[in-house]
Amino acid sequence: MPIDATKPYDDQNIFARILRGEIPAKTVYEDEHALAFHDIAPQAPHHILVIPKGAYVSWDDFSARASDAEIAGFVRAVGKAAREAGFVEPGYRLLANTGLHAGQEVPHLHVHIFAGQPLGPMLAR
Repeated sequence: MPIDATKPYDDQNIFARILRGEIPAKTVYEDEHALAFHDIAPQAPHHILVIPKGAYVSWDDFSARASDAEIAGFVRAVGKAAREAGFVEPGYRLLANTGLHAGQEVPHLHVHIFAGQPLGPMLAR
């Protein structure tokens, strides 16, 4: 069910629990700013999620409140996770949903990396 990205951060969301080690994840990359892991319900042959380690509800929240170091570190982590997974050729798609209309389901910023097949148009027509 989509969430309202304007609500306060919920520290019991699944990604917060993964960051605390309460729920296991198949990690593909980790550094001081981000954690990247395989999605448990992949929507493409390869589907990785990248989350910042800070408590940010959405891209809007992150871009407004994160430090410059956190923003740079997170963006670099997304690129590094995609490169290390071998997705650069023939390509991959990034997706970050923010709020109800976009279908954001977890109230913690996360970027999806999809790869492994032609992904079609950006939006369903």
